[in-house]
Parts: sequence; structure tokens; C-alpha cells
Amino acid sequence: MKHILVVEDDANIRDVTCAFLVDEGYQVTTSENGMEAFGFFENQTFDLIIMDIMMPKMDGYTLCELIRTKSDTPILMLTALGEEDSELKGFELGADDYIQKPFSYKVLIKRVEALLRRVPAKQESPHLLQVGDIALNTDTFQVTARDFPVELTRKEFDILRLLMQNPGRVFTREMLLEQAWDYEYIVDTKIINTHIKNLRKKLATDKIQTVRGAGYKMDY
Repeated sequence: MKHILVVEDDANIRDVTCAFLVDEGYQVTTSENGMEAFGFFENQTFDLIIMDIMMPKMDGYTLCELIRTKSDTPILMLTALGEEDSELKGFELGADDYIQKPFSYKVLIKRVEALLRRVPAKQESPHLLQVGDIALNTDTFQVTARDFPVELTRKEFDILRLLMQNPGRVFTREMLLEQAWDYEYIVDTKIINTHIKNLRKKLATDKIQTVRGAGYKMDY
């Protein structure tokens, strides 16, 4: 199921947009301002982002620019602004499409479908995961970094696979333990610290990031 983030400070537009997308079979997360939306973006994985431009706390231009420093997730901008300069600015910052308010929700759905079709299918080879220069094959249990093979223990592999399957999502130590071990037999979560340290060393990467007070995530 495709996951879409809708960022819109107008509650009516936000709720109706969400309802139409859910009816079409999409999973939807909503946000009322750019700052909150960027927090969601950093901790979840989205297939498409629909955002307004004029929003409190952080406008759509800034949000788009920040997202583009980390991801090429398709962005569809919604706005009441009709000036050509506004559209051009959105495209210059990395937006993929633009639709003006008021808009037809049927047209919006078609724009969403078109944008999602442009994105290379990530699941064509579901056993192959790629983040930066790190590649992982879930069928053969092979891992490479910068095209060189890397030998991992099974636990290291399981942790890396989980992080690579969910780039940007933060996992607590407890969550990693539940996924890689039979949790009821593990009493010390500090074992995760050791495995993360080993993964960073073996992969020679800074993609596995520590989120202070929370856990770990795989950066894009």
C-alpha cells in the first residue's frame, strides 16, 4: 500500500483530501504545518508528499527544500497562489507537480497516480535493498559496500535489513531486539549498541545514525 503524507493547514481541505486518498486505497498521514510534517518525514517512509505552500511554522518552499536534501520522494504542491513565479519557485526547489486551489479531487487523484507511475518500482526486486553505496540481498544474505563484499553475522544482517527496509524510520533498541532476537530471552538492550558499532565499522558508513534518546535509523 502506497503511503502518502498530506501537509495542509486548512482542516477542511486536509480532511477531504485524506478521505479521497483513503477511498482510493492509499495509506495517509496528515500534518497541519511544515515543521510537524518534516518530523514525520524523518521518522517514516512515504511514497508521495502533497503539500500546501502557505503554512504556519514552516512554509511549503522550505519544507520542499529540506526534503530534497534527503530524498527524491515525489512532491505535489497545493496552493492558492496563481502567479507563475510561485510555480517556478516550487519547481526550482524540487517539486514534481503543482495544482492550484480550488481543484477537482478527481484531478488530484489522477495527478497522484501519474506521479507514482513515474517513480521506479522499488519492489521489482524485493529481495534487493539499496541505501547509498550499501546493498543487501535478502535471498542470498550477501551484503556489499561500495561494491565490495562485507561479512556480517546473522544478527548484524537482521538489524541492517530492518534499517534498510525502513530508511528514515527510528527504531528503539527494544524494537530491534524484538525483530532480531526472541525478545523474552534478551535482558540487556546494550547488546544492540555493540552490533550497531560493528555494522558501522564493517560497512565504513555513517548512514546508520544515532537518534539521541530514541534509537537508530538508516539515513537516505
